[in-house]
Amino acid sequence: MPLARTSDSMLGDILKIILAVILPPLGVFFEVGLGKHFWINVLLTIFGYIPGIIHAVYIIATR
Repeated sequence: MPLARTSDSMLGDILKIILAVILPPLGVFFEVGLGKHFWINVLLTIFGYIPGIIHAVYIIATR
């Protein structure tokens, strides 16, 4: 049975998504740290801002 999401965790996710729109790698960093997803997001943001945002929101939403 999955754990229920509290309002604190939902508020944290909303703040991470706002950060991800402003600076996508920062939102991913706060979610997963300096792992492979962070570096993938850095590359996507360098190649195009919108792909970086999409990837960041996806990572934050699925974790």
